[in-house]
Amino acid sequence: MFSYRHAFHAGNHADVLKHLTLIATLKYLTDKDSALTVIDTHAGAGLYRLDGDMARTSAEATQGVQKLFWADFEAKSAISRQRICAECYQYCSACFARLSGHAGQF
Repeated sequence: MFSYRHAFHAGNHADVLKHLTLIATLKYLTDKDSALTVIDTHAGAGLYRLDGDMARTSAEATQGVQKLFWADFEAKSAISRQRICAECYQYCSACFARLSGHAGQF
């Protein structure tokens, strides 16, 4: 049987997309005044060291969240930061629109 250990994959591109999608979905659902209950049935450890042995084995985070964390903002100016955030927002908005059937901002 296949054994999945998230510590080897934490912070990869799919992890980033998953968390952005979750944030967008929760933001959309909490815009209403009605109550909301969220139960995470697949939560793992909740915190994974990206500099730990398992994460370094696959180094998948270097192509995911570390691109966002380790961008050389000092050398590139605030315009680069805004561009990165805008591109991420546009991508997530498009994904959310496809998933929800609602166009527009999330």
